[in-house]
Amino acid sequence: MKRINTYIIALLTISFLGSAQQTPTPQQQNTVAIVGATAHIGNGSVLENSLVIFKDGVLQYVGAHDEGKINSDNEVINASGQHVYPGFIIPNSTLGLIEIDAVRASDDDSEIGTWNPHIRSLIAYNTESKVVETMRPNGVLLAQITPRGGRISGTSSVVQLDAWNWEDAVIKVDDGIHMNWPNSFSRGRWWAGEDPGLKINKNYNGEIQELTSYFNNARVHNANENPGLNLPFEAMKGVFDGNKTLYIHVDDEKGIIDAVAFSKTQNIQKVVLVGAYEAYKQTALLKENGISVLLRRIHTRPEKSDEDYDLPFKLAKILVDAGVTVALEASGDMERMNSRNLPFYAGTTVAYGLSKEQALQLITLNAAKILGIDAHYGSLEVGKSATLFISKGDALDMRTNHLKNAYIDGRKISLESHQTKLWKRYSNKYKNQ
Repeated sequence: MKRINTYIIALLTISFLGSAQQTPTPQQQNTVAIVGATAHIGNGSVLENSLVIFKDGVLQYVGAHDEGKINSDNEVINASGQHVYPGFIIPNSTLGLIEIDAVRASDDDSEIGTWNPHIRSLIAYNTESKVVETMRPNGVLLAQITPRGGRISGTSSVVQLDAWNWEDAVIKVDDGIHMNWPNSFSRGRWWAGEDPGLKINKNYNGEIQELTSYFNNARVHNANENPGLNLPFEAMKGVFDGNKTLYIHVDDEKGIIDAVAFSKTQNIQKVVLVGAYEAYKQTALLKENGISVLLRRIHTRPEKSDEDYDLPFKLAKILVDAGVTVALEASGDMERMNSRNLPFYAGTTVAYGLSKEQALQLITLNAAKILGIDAHYGSLEVGKSATLFISKGDALDMRTNHLKNAYIDGRKISLESHQTKLWKRYSNKYKNQ
């Protein structure tokens, strides 16, 4: 019976996944000219009545409307009254690693064990995910695919969201290693009858010492001429020589202070804090050490009773004003399906003090800089990838985020998904009543 149940689950999974996402589009053939739109460059500037031209997947011209730059063989798109944006980027995401939470066979976001720097999320990324395709209609076109679990979770990679397989999808291979910093405090398990208040983690110093020993051993291993095979230690080499970023997942103030001190002691060149809920208390420390932040999902409640009710909403404003490079991420409950709300998280920061162009940077150029892909993505600049979209309205507002066209590396991609099909189906139903 157990074997039969396993087969049934497998068949259900295959059936669900069998209805694959839209077929990836081929390479760009014709030069495209987008005329008359308001172009949001991604670096804080805006061009009214713009002209955006791209060929072979690369931006050739971004500037004022000039008919003399449009050739007769160009595919001209009249976008007057509409908006052009660089493709949005979602960091620290498990998109494509889990399809159905309740079906174990489709869950591949973490590995057994504590020390897994050699685990590569990229090779588990499922380009056929029906969840992934729902990102594109909201303008989310790039993602950092990140593993979970353990003290060192593994290695992330950056992908574009319209591909046949992970080899086609990848933009940056193994961009960084993700480490979960020990918690200095913990809450009691209320469901087990424990006091739900904060308690000091008595093992905190010991856990940091374990981390220190692991890094020291990895460094010694990689310094030896004939070290022998040790895949986890060898995966750490990029962190020591600056080829990989160390992403430290930490929220509390003490943890942030200790994590920064740890990175300095270990002489880690590229460090990014992920989550960083209490980073607003240590902005000077972060700026002084050139540490960027992937800020936790802002549509959450305050963690402590004495915090401002709107603290999560204004964290980005506080960090930006302090000169810290910030991008938004969406990890947490239902993170994969909620990732499509990335532009609206950015829109919320506008209501709490940022300008719209500053908010846009949180999910475009800032994210690209932190992930190390800003030479090609994150803004509408000549020589960069034509990864962009046209929206009929403000893309940071859920009422007006309505994509007309979207392009990844110049390829016009499909904006259809099972959700858009259902929307059209039921829209027609109620129109006829």
